Amino acid sequence: MAKKGNRVQVILECTEHKESGQPGTSRYITTKNKKNVPDRLELKKYNSVLRKVTVHREIK
Repeated sequence: MAKKGNRVQVILECTEHKESGQPGTSRYITTKNKKNVPDRLELKKYNSVLRKVTVHREIK
């Protein structure tokens, strides 16, 4: 039997988009290693609605 890995899929959601009040959301799907990164992931990604790079935070 193969053992399960520590890598899981997570969803990243834009933090600035919620505050702007514009319709829709900017979300990305990525993977992370739960063993090396136990806290929530934060990455700068492009938001196509706001047309700029913003901070995207992991949601549960």
